[in-house]
Amino acid sequence: MFETIKYELKESIAYISLNRPDTLNAFTAQMNHEIRTAVKQASLNDEVRCIVLRGEGRAFCSGQDLSAIGEDMKLGDILTDNYGPMVQQLHSCEKPIIAAVNGAAAGAGFSLALAADFRVMSEKSFFMNAFIHVGLIPDSGNLYYLKRLVGDAKALEISILGQRIKAQEAKQLGLTTAVYSNETFEDDVHSFAQQIVQLPTKAIGLIKRNIKAAEHLKFEDFLVYEAQSQSIAGATDDHQEGMKAFAEKRQPQFNGQ
Repeated sequence: MFETIKYELKESIAYISLNRPDTLNAFTAQMNHEIRTAVKQASLNDEVRCIVLRGEGRAFCSGQDLSAIGEDMKLGDILTDNYGPMVQQLHSCEKPIIAAVNGAAAGAGFSLALAADFRVMSEKSFFMNAFIHVGLIPDSGNLYYLKRLVGDAKALEISILGQRIKAQEAKQLGLTTAVYSNETFEDDVHSFAQQIVQLPTKAIGLIKRNIKAAEHLKFEDFLVYEAQSQSIAGATDDHQEGMKAFAEKRQPQFNGQ
């Protein structure tokens, strides 16, 4: 079904692997489209309770494949047609998304990682807002997420200086949840994803909705939205299981419904 990515469902985890290792998984229009399709497919599948984005080979994603841009192509159109729909699909997804960064995440590859809910990194990996080195601005939603994670001043520094942010520095900045050993990275990512899978998936989706709503609603309106969301959460199987487990003094066994 896919040519530039791999899609695998394993233990309720949808693994979406960028699969152009000879180009360090550089983006093409086809890859943008296939990632969007795969995320949508995972979003609609009730069996999926977590999505992991990762890169084949020695990189996560090196950004746009510059050789795929023709002289007559307008960069704004590329964003509107290819990157915008891809990151919008990620933004609207209510399943938890993990970016497993195993190497370079540069340019739009950094943007892809920023669009995830969690970023976990191997010791050898790094982020880089490389756009400045070709006279461009960070795109694909990059600054939208970056400033929320590190603040205006640090986002400006990262974007204008365009330097590598190694894994341990990324951890200090709050850009990553965890840094794992290179040797055990795949197993550690799977273990982390399994932790997420065990949580109440519907509640996670509602948390994501409420965080987004808090960006634009007045406080009194947010409280109404929050109450509506809590009513939805209270009607889930997982809430009933959580209450039952609490009363029985045991760990809940959530089913994601």
